Amino acid sequence: MTVFLETERLVLRPFTEADAGRLLALDNDPDVMRFINGGRPTTLTAIRTHTLPRFLLDHARTGSRGYWAALEKATGTFLGWFEFRPLDDPGPCAVELGYRLNRAAWGLGYATEGARALIHKGFTDLGVERVTANTMAVNTASRRVMEKSGLSFLRNFTGDWPEVIEGSEHGEVEYELTRERWERRR
Repeated sequence: MTVFLETERLVLRPFTEADAGRLLALDNDPDVMRFINGGRPTTLTAIRTHTLPRFLLDHARTGSRGYWAALEKATGTFLGWFEFRPLDDPGPCAVELGYRLNRAAWGLGYATEGARALIHKGFTDLGVERVTANTMAVNTASRRVMEKSGLSFLRNFTGDWPEVIEGSEHGEVEYELTRERWERRR
């Protein structure tokens, strides 16, 4: 198994085609998907034709993939995934941080642990200058992870939701952390 990043309790590795079933289970939990698509189920076809191709893409700017399967280090259990992918920003290297974890992994600090490790790797090894993260304004758990990971609130905005889901009327929020601010805090 190729490992991209390890923490005390997590292993982040590249996705493979064999992860389709794990992603299907994750994306078919209505609670997991509440702030993504209102909890609607997805199909294996959608995982294979949309999700996996995006997760298997190598990014020229970082020389690595932007999505990582998250496994519990002690057991090898699939917990979900982390995103740390380049934005379409022509300036200094900017990446988007994201995460989606199984309900069983919620509230155990995995999201914060993985996010902090990715931020550290980004600023020390990947030449990242800015990390950004977005979520629905009402997604307080995800906002808490962003804050614990060192990101600060930047702005509220209204996204272009293809279908309205509960809470989308409150808009979205963007958080950020710059390399300069991260270095000052260390």
